[in-house]
Amino acid sequence: MADVRTNLAEVRSRIDAACRDAGRDPGEVRLLPVTKTHGLETIRMAYDAGYRRLGENRVQEAVAKWQGSLDWPGVEWAIIGHLQTNKAKDVARFAVEFQALDSVRLARELDRRLQAEGRGLDVLLEVNSSGEPQKSGVAPDEAAALAAELRAYDSLRVRGLMTVAVRSADPARVGACFERMRTLRERLRQDDRAAGSYDELSMGMSGDFELAIAHGATCVRVGRAIFGERPPR
Repeated sequence: MADVRTNLAEVRSRIDAACRDAGRDPGEVRLLPVTKTHGLETIRMAYDAGYRRLGENRVQEAVAKWQGSLDWPGVEWAIIGHLQTNKAKDVARFAVEFQALDSVRLARELDRRLQAEGRGLDVLLEVNSSGEPQKSGVAPDEAAALAAELRAYDSLRVRGLMTVAVRSADPARVGACFERMRTLRERLRQDDRAAGSYDELSMGMSGDFELAIAHGATCVRVGRAIFGERPPR
């Protein structure tokens, strides 16, 4: 089993160093531990180390982990993976954050379910910054139109943007994705039609979070570097 507490401290140290290298305040970047496929016994170590908000890609897994952690005071769950509209009801029940909003249809269904639950939800717009056809997310040049339409949904609090960069050994290619996101965020901040604050820029994972920080990330989503390799399903 991975030494989660030690790994968390090491990742946090790397985040702080990356912030210093970029001339940024380390307090500007939050670490979201991503629990995909790991069990509650392992995840509990991150909670015990002080991390109260945890990320999960798959809604079905997140529901089970939420139910299994109901007696963990203060724990919160963020959904960071693609969501089908028929799963919106599950997210509306318990999630505090959803980082993969990419369509008006999904926004409408989430809002309907949240209104029924009497809840609100922090959301990030997922942007396909690499243009890869297999990835979800709205195209960068379509993000402003989606952001404008989200003004109609009161239960959705638009906090910013999320992306998964191209997977490449070339830092220039990866960095281009991140820089595209930074530019888009600044454009949306100046757009009076766009719903939201755009304080959040969620980008960077275990293999590229330091580069993401150099390009303005405010949230990095780290799984493998904390919990180790994913166990088989």
